[in-house]
Amino acid sequence: MTRIRPMRDTDAPWVATLTTQLGYPVEATELAARAADIRATTDDEILVATDAADRPIGWIHVGRLASLEASGLAILHGLVVDEAHRSSGTGATLVDAAEAWALERGATSMVVYSRSTRERAHRFYQRIGYVEIKRSHVFEKALS
Repeated sequence: MTRIRPMRDTDAPWVATLTTQLGYPVEATELAARAADIRATTDDEILVATDAADRPIGWIHVGRLASLEASGLAILHGLVVDEAHRSSGTGATLVDAAEAWALERGATSMVVYSRSTRERAHRFYQRIGYVEIKRSHVFEKALS
């Protein structure tokens, strides 16, 4: 049975492996530093789904989204389930936990951004009740 709990510092190696599977290679020490910064500077939460040995097999990063354009928003910053555990219900269980976290903090809706090439993820979100509301372009500029 999959258990959901907040990420611990000792989870960093597994969470780094999962983040790399998502397409964002990262070392465990860097991942641990990022997680510590998230915990120190936001009221976001990083939840993990664990196997019977309490090892993370998936993670989700959820937070409140402060916006002048809308109120009551929460955001799924990221979600990944280990390749060996996909299509097992773990992703939906993580989203359920993130939605409960957001509801407890007064959110009335959840948004998620998903890269245009992640068609399997799009089908997943639609299957669990999310609706595409718009398409956007993302721009980046290195700051030096």
